[in-house]
Formats: sequence, C-alpha cells, structure tokens
Amino acid sequence: MRVALAAAVRTLPRAAGLAYEPKFDGHRLVIVRTAEDVVLQARSGRIVTSAFPDLAAAALLLPAATVLDGEVVVWHAGRTDFALVQRRAAATAARAAVLAQSLPASYAAFDVLELAGLDLRARPYERRRALLVDLLLPLGPPLQPVPMTTDPELAATWYETLPASGIEGLVVKRLDQAYPAGRRGWQKLRHTDVRDAAVVGYTGTPRRPLALVLVLPVGDETPLVSSPLTAALRAEVAAELASRTATATATATSTAPTLATVTAIGLGEVPFRPLDPPLTAEVRHTSTRHPPPEVLRLRSDL
Repeated sequence: MRVALAAAVRTLPRAAGLAYEPKFDGHRLVIVRTAEDVVLQARSGRIVTSAFPDLAAAALLLPAATVLDGEVVVWHAGRTDFALVQRRAAATAARAAVLAQSLPASYAAFDVLELAGLDLRARPYERRRALLVDLLLPLGPPLQPVPMTTDPELAATWYETLPASGIEGLVVKRLDQAYPAGRRGWQKLRHTDVRDAAVVGYTGTPRRPLALVLVLPVGDETPLVSSPLTAALRAEVAAELASRTATATATATSTAPTLATVTAIGLGEVPFRPLDPPLTAEVRHTSTRHPPPEVLRLRSDL
C-alpha cells in the first residue's frame, strides 16, 4: 500500500477549501483489516503487526476489507513520546505483549482508503473524512480520528498551542482532493528544524551501526556525523544493511566497503563505511556550530 506524502512549507497555507490536521510525532502505520485477520504495515512496506498486538486486537472490530492510514503514538505524561514509539516498534513479539500493557499504543487515523471492500481513494478527502469519523467514533480508543478543522484561525491556534502535547505541526489537505498515493500531495508545517538528509555512510559495524554520516540539503555538502543512534534505529539500520548485503550477494556484486574518514565535531577524524547508493533519513539539526544532527527515522519514500 503506497501511502500519501506531504511537502514541507514554511508558512500556514490559507485558502478556501483547505482542511487542517495536527501532525502527530509517531510512526506512520497502515491498518489492513482482512476477512480473517489484521495486518499492520509501516510506511516502508514492512509488516509490523507483531510489534503492536494491542492495535491489531482493536482493529479486529473494523469491517472486513477495510484499510486505514494514520500514525501510531504512545502517550506519556500528557504528551506523545516518539522515543517510546520507537521502543514499541523495535520490540520482539514476546516483548511487545509486555509493552502493550505498560506502554499502550494509540492510533491517530487520518484517512480511510478502503471500507468494507469499497476503494475510496478516488473520493474527495471531505467524503473520506466523514466516513472515517462515522467508522471510528463508535469504537473509541485506541483507534481515533485525528482532529480536523477548516478554520485557518483555529489551525493557527493549534499550531501555537499543541506542541506542549507533543504535536509537531500541521498537515494541510484540500477538501476536494483524492488520496495522493505515493505523491507529496499534502502540505506539512513543522515547528522543529527537521529535514531530510542523505545517509552516505555509517560508523561502527554492519551488525551494530553506531552513528550515520550525513549530507544535509543545505550548506556546503560537508559530511556530518550524527549523534549516537537509539537502539531502535541501530536495529533498523542493521536490517537495511543486511538486506543490501543479501541483495548484493544474490547478484554476485558483494564487496566490502572501503573505510573512509570524516571529521566529527569534538572527535577529530572518524572512520566510516560508505553507502552507495545513499539512504535517506529525517534529522533534526540547527547548524554545524551546535550539537550533531539527531536522526529521527529512516525514510523509505524515495
């Protein structure tokens, strides 16, 4: 299932026929309710059902042949906590059952793509939104529709006040818009200085990568070493590297990457293993005079 994407904007769009939704800081998740079971798909296409047994159980109440698009979040101390979502996503099946009790997940649904076997992606957003609300409101948590408004003044208030709850910005959609699968047909306005960076290498070993070597889309393209990866990101990067190795071996092109070096702030020359082709990661960064870029997540929508 190819998900819709959003292009970053620097100011709040204001025009007739727009809808505004809070942008939750979680993991993109597609819920597929089949005739027999539930499948949870990450944005990359990876199946993550075993990591979120609480959401899978809740989704069994959906009509068969129903597909939802949304964000999985974990609430802690009155706000969403992205680190806890990463912890849930990286859990083994056995550990996931325990975490589902101590760190229950919530699903912020923002679209319904299929309902009881009817493909809705060509319908306008306004109609899909109405169907989504009618579907989920009777069910209640942990499956809930995201808030939405067509009032730009209320949206501006959300933008200014909701970050205290862990909301990272707004997503803007046209009311008459079909679901833009695989395209940046929506707009996103963020508070944090988050951007996409090219991952040109990594430090550590393929089984235990420690940090990523990044080239930001601004500046002089000098490679930077990220801050240390979280356990969840280490596992995700290691899985990606293992997949690349398996593909290269199958095509008889496997070669050991030659070590290179990069200058890291406060560390001097650091050896790293180059990546060709690069990956893409979402990072938070201010400038080279501040702490190193923080990797938030790998991006799969190249």
